[in-house]
Amino acid sequence: MNVRAHMPLGSLTFGLLIGAVLVGCKSTGIGTGESPAGDIKASFTWQQSEPTSGLLKATVIRPGAAPKEYEGKFYQITKESRVETIAPLWNPWYPGWRGWQYWGPEPTDSFITHYTGHVVANLAGPAGERLRCHFRLLNSSKGMTGGGEGQCQLPSGETIKADFPPS
Repeated sequence: MNVRAHMPLGSLTFGLLIGAVLVGCKSTGIGTGESPAGDIKASFTWQQSEPTSGLLKATVIRPGAAPKEYEGKFYQITKESRVETIAPLWNPWYPGWRGWQYWGPEPTDSFITHYTGHVVANLAGPAGERLRCHFRLLNSSKGMTGGGEGQCQLPSGETIKADFPPS
């Protein structure tokens, strides 16, 4: 039986249009942050177009300095995550980073276990600088739209506490 013969062309076109819109849906949101001393401020924007990854942008402002822009892919770590999928987090690795459990210069399965329910990112900035981030999701079933909180580490080793309200 030919389904198209029994379906009006307008209904078929409308159905295809709705399908295309749903496939192209993206979630977006914002966040804010500051250093423990309050002297370094940050603003974040994120856009998620895949179930467990998306784009994160950060603008970091230090007193008396021009704002620095960082950008890169973020990954939501789930029990199903695989080291191979999140390997870009280590490319390039910034040798000055220290102090975060399971986040060494090489990816391991223990990283997945430790960071399940978190979002992680390694963002590129000016002159090859990197900013790494990890956020505990407030509602991991909703991803970044459910909100999160955590921190980012600057190339200097300084940290920024980051908050993402539900969107």
